[in-house]
Amino acid sequence: MIQSLKKIRINTQFVVFVLLAAFSFSQCTTVPEKAKEPHVSQETADKLGITNTDHLSAATLRALQWPDIGNEWYIEFGEHKPLLGDLAYEPGVVRRDPSAVIKVGEKYYVWYSKSTGETTGFEADVINGKVFPWDRCDIWYATSTDGWTWKEEGIAVKRGEPGAYDDRSVFTVEIMYHEGKYYLCYQTVKHPYYKRVQNTVGMAWSSSPNGPWAKTPEPVLKPADNGEWEGDSDDRFMVKKKGDFDSHKVHDPCIIPFKGKFYLYYKGEQMGEEITFGGRQIRHGVAIADNPLGPYTKSLYNPISNSGHEICVWPYKEGIASLITTDGPERNTIQWSPDGINFEIMGAIKGAPHAIGLNRELTSDEDPVAIMKWGLTHVYNNWHEQSILRFDSRKPNRN
Repeated sequence: MIQSLKKIRINTQFVVFVLLAAFSFSQCTTVPEKAKEPHVSQETADKLGITNTDHLSAATLRALQWPDIGNEWYIEFGEHKPLLGDLAYEPGVVRRDPSAVIKVGEKYYVWYSKSTGETTGFEADVINGKVFPWDRCDIWYATSTDGWTWKEEGIAVKRGEPGAYDDRSVFTVEIMYHEGKYYLCYQTVKHPYYKRVQNTVGMAWSSSPNGPWAKTPEPVLKPADNGEWEGDSDDRFMVKKKGDFDSHKVHDPCIIPFKGKFYLYYKGEQMGEEITFGGRQIRHGVAIADNPLGPYTKSLYNPISNSGHEICVWPYKEGIASLITTDGPERNTIQWSPDGINFEIMGAIKGAPHAIGLNRELTSDEDPVAIMKWGLTHVYNNWHEQSILRFDSRKPNRN
């Protein structure tokens, strides 16, 4: 009798287990009720190619949330073409990271990083060698009357004297013109150039695009000071605390006058930078000032992008547009913000130039991507030599 009761108890427990499992499975596989599905008009169904409005996939639900954006943000880039004159490829020379192109009188102007000599890397000699192509650079400039044939005019900004914050390299420059003055902002490195070295942002200004240029005695922007390295080695991936998104380096600066203030956009690199499903963990930030020379205060909303590489921003209507390339889950998109801080994706692109130098003479509130009709970029001829090229783009409604 006792054995029978035990069997009944075990069988009852098994039945309860099966019923609970079946109930749980049914809950997981139940198709969402009709009432939970959003209403989809016939027009929307036709536009998105929806087969059955009673059965909407996760992809379709996302598509229903897309903003109603037209074709004005669409753009395609053609094959980059070599320049003529002094900016043509030159053996043994690095010319890279062109600034935006501006026009003064009858001449176009561009600034860029320039160095010479073989790139030997960190493993050779960080004291006397050249660890990157952009190491041991000065900022040069060139002019052109047609955007194709360029004359190299000379050095605009030199590296600093020994002991200065910019004594190792000045590079990746951008230009801003405002109320009769020209401002160059750029990356700086202090000697020696090791893997854990910080990068800062310097600035120079002049009343003429030909100089002479006066430099700020200190950086106008520095990395966040809240990360902590692990150990004494020169391994930039070993950290105790990563800190803010820009705790290691601030890169690729670009200043734009916006709503009575000055917005300095920059790329941040974090201590212990990781590789995500979108590639390198690169994000952008912005610092704001009342005066072009600062002081600049980083936005409390930083970082303001999830992706990117070189900073590429321009005014459009009452806001700021941004081209996001190379790294991160939102790479290869064009974004726009009404306040210069909160950006939304406006379109996807492919084949965007690296280190893009926009043609700021082409800014238009009628066409958000008119500024990219043509401009400058760079190409790696090899690790020791880079040169500046011209890019062009087209739209369906553009000749």
